[in-house]
Amino acid sequence: MKYTNAKKVLPEKLILEIQQYIQGETIYIPKPEMEYHQWGSKSGSRRWLDRRNAAIRCDFRNNVKIEQLAKEYFLSTETIKKIVYSGNK
Repeated sequence: MKYTNAKKVLPEKLILEIQQYIQGETIYIPKPEMEYHQWGSKSGSRRWLDRRNAAIRCDFRNNVKIEQLAKEYFLSTETIKKIVYSGNK
């Protein structure tokens, strides 16, 4: 989150109005809901993780042991268990 001085971006009339409610404190102004994006949707990270997890589940269904999956994917056995035993996809 980035700090911006209100005097640099807001009209003085609006600053005076806001000061009736809060003064000298940091206030968070969220984006409009239509501006939100799910984590990783812009960078492709979410898609990459979904594909990796699908491959892990497929390998597990094909009798690859959890310990082997952990070594192959450089993850802990607990993380592999969460992936293969979750109800996702």
